[in-house]
Amino acid sequence: MRWLSGAAAALATVVLITSCSAAGQPSGSSTTGATAGTGAHGAHGKPAAPPPAAPLRASERFVNLTLPQPYEPAAPSAGGNDEYRCFLVDPKLSDRAFLTGSQFLPQNTDLVHHAIVFRVGPDKVEAARALDARTPGEGWTCFGDAGIDDGDWIGHWAPGADETLLTQKVGYPMPPGSQLIMQVHYSLLASGGKPAGSDQSAIRLRLTDGKADLEPLVTNRLVAPIELPCAADESGPLCDREAAVRDVVGRFGEQAGGMVAGLNQFCNNARPPVASPTQHCDRKINENGTVYAVAGHMHLLGRSIKVELNPGKSGAQTLLDIPNYNFDEQAIRPLAKPVALRSGDVLRVTCTHDAGLRKKLPALRDLPARYVVWGEGTADEMCLGLLVASPAS
Repeated sequence: MRWLSGAAAALATVVLITSCSAAGQPSGSSTTGATAGTGAHGAHGKPAAPPPAAPLRASERFVNLTLPQPYEPAAPSAGGNDEYRCFLVDPKLSDRAFLTGSQFLPQNTDLVHHAIVFRVGPDKVEAARALDARTPGEGWTCFGDAGIDDGDWIGHWAPGADETLLTQKVGYPMPPGSQLIMQVHYSLLASGGKPAGSDQSAIRLRLTDGKADLEPLVTNRLVAPIELPCAADESGPLCDREAAVRDVVGRFGEQAGGMVAGLNQFCNNARPPVASPTQHCDRKINENGTVYAVAGHMHLLGRSIKVELNPGKSGAQTLLDIPNYNFDEQAIRPLAKPVALRSGDVLRVTCTHDAGLRKKLPALRDLPARYVVWGEGTADEMCLGLLVASPAS
């Protein structure tokens, strides 16, 4: 199901990034997030063992998958501090199933910034295998997307996120023969972009019988631009917006520049971008559906994020409101009551960032000042709302 109309749907296919777990978290039945060892805006939480898995429910089973070999990330571009690496893993499904929960298990939290899990159908598996085979080392570099067309977002992890379960009868469909691509964002910021060890992360899947009467889940993304100028007491060549965009393209490729331009084209109707710490974007929904859980993702300069339904109209609702964003607490948040969406409704995501945090954070304070646009690095920024939902039956 695609709720986003026209340009928004096309734009969203570029945004394959970040935040939390596979299926949302039930009210009153959640596992606690990982210890936020560095406090608000602290980069990464201290290493913490994940909590024990919640008991299996009727017809569920666990499938554990680990990267076949340790992987040592390295920034693929000069001046870069990040690598996005994709790994193909096989749950060996001979029959149809539903994914009702998952827990990504980062083995090296000093390196793992976040992870996204994509499902690829059996018709795309050979293409993924071929890409893997022709790329040296484990997996392949995958800034911007999973490297394979038509991958469906079915799970994610970021600091503070553990397995989350919905109480409703819902799940992500897993056709027989389908496999998973784990896109892992490795941050080498602490080592100045130099190799700093290896990682062999894993994922625990909670699968149930494909014959079960479950509503299919999808993950929809709401994105807004970032147009954050340097703080008043900052200066430098990257405080110029054009120079900052060129720098992002140099580190992540032409798709990064396309993302910045596309966000401005869609969200601002191609008007000249306006530098401001707060930005928002509206999306019109073109199908009915039901939202069960929401999440928000920014990086270290994030201050607040909000997702609203039909803002400014009668019956408007706030689906997500995080007035004091903490990078180390990114758990998915289930709605107290599922919210129905109707074709023609409008969803808005709004984010506020703070360039003044750059001098206060150990991870950023030694970096040159910059005008911040949407970018995939830890020192760049994002504004992303996630909706775990199902289409109308």
